[in-house]
Amino acid sequence: MASKNPRRNGGRRSKWAAAALIGIGLLVTGGGYAGATAAMAAGDTTQTASTLTVEDGKKLFQANCATCHGLDLQGTNDGPSLYGVGELSVEFQVATGRMPLQMQGPQAPQKPVQFTQEQIEAMAAWVQSEAPGPTYPASETLDGEGDVSHGAELFRINCAMCHNVAGAGGALTEGKYAPPLTTTSPLHMYAAMVTGPQNMPVFNDMTLTTEEKRDIISYLMMRPTENSPGGFSLGSLGPVSEGLFIWIFGIGSLVAISVWITAKSN
Repeated sequence: MASKNPRRNGGRRSKWAAAALIGIGLLVTGGGYAGATAAMAAGDTTQTASTLTVEDGKKLFQANCATCHGLDLQGTNDGPSLYGVGELSVEFQVATGRMPLQMQGPQAPQKPVQFTQEQIEAMAAWVQSEAPGPTYPASETLDGEGDVSHGAELFRINCAMCHNVAGAGGALTEGKYAPPLTTTSPLHMYAAMVTGPQNMPVFNDMTLTTEEKRDIISYLMMRPTENSPGGFSLGSLGPVSEGLFIWIFGIGSLVAISVWITAKSN
C-alpha cells in the first residue's frame, strides 16, 4: 500500500541557499584576509621602528637637515655647525618640534613633531657617532626624587629672571622669549640646562652639579600639582598681572559705583 505522505525530494534546496553560502564564504575569506594583512602590517611597522640603525639616522639627517647643517655637520650660511652638540641637543631640538626650522626668526618656536621617537633617536645617534657631545643622563637624574626645596632656591637664583618664578615663561629682548616649563618633560629640562638652546646659557657641572640639576627638575615636576591657596593664580605672572587686575576691576568697579551713586542722587 502506498504511503499517504509522499516522500520529499532530499536533493531539492531553497533558491536562496546557494547565494547565502557564497555570501558567508566571501565574508569569512575577506575578514580573514583583512585581519592577516593588518597583523602583517603591524609586524612590519614594529620591526621597522625597532631596527633603525645609525646608518638610517644618517639617511634621515641628510634628507631633512643637511640643507642647513651640511652633509658632514659642518654647517652652512643657513644653519650652524653641529660639531660637539651631541645626541642630547639633537633629541631636544627635533623632539620638541623646533627643528627642522619652519622659518627664520628671532628664535625657533615649538611646533608639532615631524618624526617618530625612533627616527629622532637614530638621527641623534648618528650625530653622536660623528661629532660626540652631551649625552643622555642617568635615569635617577630625571626621577623627580631630588630635594624640592633646594631645587626651588636654585631655580629662583638661576632661572626665574627669564622663566618666571612659577616657570610660566616670559618675554626677552628683540622678539625672543623664555618658554613656559609647565609641560616640559624632565629629559628636555635637563637637555636645556646642559646644551643651552636659543638664548639660554649652558649650565655645566661647574655651574650646577648633576645633583643640583636633579633638584631643579624635581621642583619643576612638582609645580603643576600645587594648589593656589590665595584663590585665582592669574597665570602666576606676579605683580604685573595682579596690579593690572586691581586697576581694571578694582578701581574700575569703584568708578562705576561712584557714577551710579551720582546718577541716583540727581
